[in-house]
Amino acid sequence: MSFAQFGLNSSILSAVEKAGYSKPTPVQESCIPMVKEGRDLIGIAQTGTGKTAAFVLPLIDRLLREMEAKEVNEIRHLILAPTRELAIQIKDAVIEFGLAAGIRVSAIYGGVEEVSQIRRLKQGVHFVVATPGRLIDLMDKQQLDFQHLDCLVLDEADRMLHMGFLSDIEKIIGELPKRRQTLMFSATLPREVEMLAKRFQYQPKTVEIDRRSDAADTVDQIVYEVPEHLKAKLLAKLLGGSGFERVLVFVKLKEGVNLLTNYLKGEKINAVKLHSGRNQDQRSKALDDFKKGKANVLVATDIVARGIDIEGVTHVINFDFPVNPEDYIHRIGRTGRAETQGQALSLVPEHDKNLLDRVELFIAQRLKRRKIKDFDYREPRSSKQLGQFQMKKDWRKRTRGASKRRPRK
Repeated sequence: MSFAQFGLNSSILSAVEKAGYSKPTPVQESCIPMVKEGRDLIGIAQTGTGKTAAFVLPLIDRLLREMEAKEVNEIRHLILAPTRELAIQIKDAVIEFGLAAGIRVSAIYGGVEEVSQIRRLKQGVHFVVATPGRLIDLMDKQQLDFQHLDCLVLDEADRMLHMGFLSDIEKIIGELPKRRQTLMFSATLPREVEMLAKRFQYQPKTVEIDRRSDAADTVDQIVYEVPEHLKAKLLAKLLGGSGFERVLVFVKLKEGVNLLTNYLKGEKINAVKLHSGRNQDQRSKALDDFKKGKANVLVATDIVARGIDIEGVTHVINFDFPVNPEDYIHRIGRTGRAETQGQALSLVPEHDKNLLDRVELFIAQRLKRRKIKDFDYREPRSSKQLGQFQMKKDWRKRTRGASKRRPRK
């Protein structure tokens, strides 16, 4: 099947060809016709399957058909995303496929000043891509007019609910026109997402591509059982080997990200960091440096586990093993993309083996165990060694100290 068979506008087809896409992915093949028809839809698909284009292309096409009959300067489509990185990525997709045809888009997210975002809205946009918090801020200030809204998209719906955005989503939807198309895209379909669909969608059609419990066939998954205090040393040993060209390292806490990044730099490893505590310029620069190869290691929290498309990741390393098996699937999905081979390595101390058992049960597969021959796994703990236990301990000390210094009310 080709994109031309969808009956999309010629400018969209030109943009798709320029972007190098030859044929639609399964999620695009299933969803684009239904979105064009105006049906409510629940799309269950993992990141990297092309779901952004699955809703962006038909929504641009519908808008262009409307613009052929009259001038359009109002907001027609609102897309909600859980993180600013994903909002920026979706905005870039709208620009890529619609800019040549005169489609205007604005991204609304926190971490930057509101002034430029408000100015952009006043110029007139067709698409708004936003994170819930900042969107509500601007709605409360009467900076947004959704009376002509045609479609609402909730992208990474399960992630937004997991992050506690339910009340924000309810407030936003309460201000939108009742007659609209509502699309929900999610990596999983937990009960919370189903309940959300029942409340805000009308007879939605469900499309499910690639069940989330299936680990990627193109990802070689390996476990290194290692004492907690030696994880950082083992990681540095691994990164010093060959083939680690673009590596994404997941750490649970942002304090741990800071400590581990500094440790790796001390070991002459070119690493950058990404977590919610960094401002937007810092986050954008870290991602950009990693994507362009200026840094070959990105140390991050789960902020990049889902929704962010980074090409060419050769390895994903779980420095801290995830608590949720589905988070494990999301993380390893950052590598082995576009039918290329990747590796997912997990550093598992004794106290995390129960989490490893849960993942293996979830994917119905025992992961390979491996050891580095010239690494001393029995080395005793020293004050210089970096372990997540010590990170948490130091962090709690700083938190308690800060609490004691607060004046009494």
